[in-house]
Amino acid sequence: MNAIFTRRSIRDYLDQPVEKEKIKRLLRAAMQAPSAHNRQPWEFLVVTDREAKAQLAAMSPYAKPAEKAPCVIVVLANENVLDKNSDIKWWPQDLGACTQNILLQAVEEGLGAVWMGFYPRADRCNAAIEFLRLPEGILPFCLIAVGYGKQENHFTDRFQAHKIHYEQY
Repeated sequence: MNAIFTRRSIRDYLDQPVEKEKIKRLLRAAMQAPSAHNRQPWEFLVVTDREAKAQLAAMSPYAKPAEKAPCVIVVLANENVLDKNSDIKWWPQDLGACTQNILLQAVEEGLGAVWMGFYPRADRCNAAIEFLRLPEGILPFCLIAVGYGKQENHFTDRFQAHKIHYEQY
């Protein structure tokens, strides 16, 4: 449980590229996430271009780490693989799980990472759709800035017994 207990949002990175093998392992971990009806609606866009990262960082006041991170993973939802007859959209839960897998694998790889939400903010999503030229049915869920952190992941105990209830509230 080391990755779970030491994962932190790391926003500052060394000027050192992330190896392609590590990026591939992050994405393999992402795709191991559970998904409703096993639809696996995730796709990913890996961005390392300096100007593109700066553009993405400007799309949200909370996305500044994307500009200086060596790598940004854009987590995308492919609505084209979903059940068209269902009025319930489960893909946000699916992509939340795959995003968490990336964050945990980053710890295992000796990397730092931070999750920066785009969905459901229409302004952020529309800006990303336009800039990344996403096709119909492909929606940006979040950005994950990844790199070798200037600070290390460390344990902070967040356990709060008063938030646990049994049988009834």
